[in-house]
Amino acid sequence: MSDHEHDDATGSDGEASSGDEPTFEAAEYADGTVTYPPHTVSPNGAERVGTVDLREYEARVVTWTTSTATPPGVREPNTLAIVEFEMGDDYDGPPVRALGQIADRDGEGGGGAGADGEQFDVDIGDRVEPVYADELREPGAGIREPESQDWDGFRFRPVE
Repeated sequence: MSDHEHDDATGSDGEASSGDEPTFEAAEYADGTVTYPPHTVSPNGAERVGTVDLREYEARVVTWTTSTATPPGVREPNTLAIVEFEMGDDYDGPPVRALGQIADRDGEGGGGAGADGEQFDVDIGDRVEPVYADELREPGAGIREPESQDWDGFRFRPVE
């Protein structure tokens, strides 16, 4: 097992089988690189050898924006950030980055998609951590059948 790989039991849907909240899964490859989202092989063609739960890492905001014209069912305004995870001093691969919403001040991952909660303020360089949200947007507000999609995911909350 590598320095980043975890041995907790997870189901095929990425949810921890012990009933814990879902993992924020990235892939680790034979060449030591990590990518998010996970792929079968690395950008260099290396085989996938394990997973990394990004919940265990802090990240820094690379850039952010606030959208005031959001798709149906997505909160408005909606602050999004590109974050870069701090994978540790031993990690020698390319940056591990993700795009996600900024959490609401009212709870762990924020309220549902239609929540009127105030979002945290972020700035470039701020430290953030991923937090689970059971609804990133309102099921049924779009044109697809709600059962055809996952509505949960991760948002980013500033680390104090």
